[in-house]
Amino acid sequence: MGKIFTALGLMSGTSGDGIDASIISSDGIDQYSEIINEYFKYDEKIYENLHNLREKIFNFGDLKKNEKEINNLEKEITLFHAKIVNKILEKTDKKIDFLGFHGQTIYHNSQEKISKQIGNASLLSQLTKRTVIYKFRQNDINNGGEGAPLTPIFHRLIVKKKKIDLPVCILNIGGIANVTAINEYDDNSFFSRDLGPGNCLIDEWLRDNTKNRFDQNGDIANRGKINELILNQALDNFDNIFNQNSFSFDIKDFSCSFVRGLNIEDGAATLTDLTGKIIVERLLSFLSGKRKESWNILVCGGGRKNQTLIKRIKDTIPNSFEIKSIDDFEIDGDFVESQAFAFLAIRSVLKLPISFPETTGCNKPTPGGVLIKY
Repeated sequence: MGKIFTALGLMSGTSGDGIDASIISSDGIDQYSEIINEYFKYDEKIYENLHNLREKIFNFGDLKKNEKEINNLEKEITLFHAKIVNKILEKTDKKIDFLGFHGQTIYHNSQEKISKQIGNASLLSQLTKRTVIYKFRQNDINNGGEGAPLTPIFHRLIVKKKKIDLPVCILNIGGIANVTAINEYDDNSFFSRDLGPGNCLIDEWLRDNTKNRFDQNGDIANRGKINELILNQALDNFDNIFNQNSFSFDIKDFSCSFVRGLNIEDGAATLTDLTGKIIVERLLSFLSGKRKESWNILVCGGGRKNQTLIKRIKDTIPNSFEIKSIDDFEIDGDFVESQAFAFLAIRSVLKLPISFPETTGCNKPTPGGVLIKY
């Protein structure tokens, strides 16, 4: 066994509602143990500023156009991260070797090979008095990859450590849904893709039409009626988006505008059904060339709590696929991503690959992350 490092991973996902923070100890290869997991909700000001800013960014030029606003939000988000890091550090005697700082994605375009996360790593390092690893996606992009998804190497470690029966998929339903398929425990038998919208369309609909940030348990969708005509038209339109066969997507690749004429419940029901159908269709397409056996599908991320969405997925997927919550395996499904970025920070320091041709489309297994030493 190699040297064990302790890292704090900070992840704010595409849902943009707050920060998941996790401390793990790991050798960066095949050992890890959890120490602390905690969620910190963005305050109303940051939440509103973030989502208002995202509404203005549709292309690379918009990043330049909104530079002042981006810089202001970056400072706010960095200060928020620093505050929560210092809170967490008070709760543990463990020496934290470094922080894995993902930052907040505000623009991701797989075709242009651009992925923009905001967060000032130098300022975070000064305020927390810790070494920070950030810019996890850039080296992958420089090596021909799309910069996402980055968590598969950690998904594989979880499956190996928990001795979960193979073949298995880890299905993460955040703002975007992504999947890691694992055939064997060896280095080359795992594959990953973004599938399409996870929570993003449902969240956008609720944000635009109610005071809610998301559909708690899928209750609003459960009360609504699916509009089959709009649903089928939307599915046809989405097929055109998916023809590009990308490894990754951004929430701005999708819009809920096509349900605008529906009431809140029916809109939520139609979007939830659409999301479930896309996840299943894309998952089956992704797995079709991998193996013919039945697959266990372990669901993590906030979307696993949307019971209406999970029911739609279970009702649509063939019986040979078993959908389970990752929590059934004593893994907290809320913190897989934040633990992953702690793990990726350790691998970054060790100069080990964090992305692979079958996970991001890069040319070769690629290390990543930039180190800001305190």
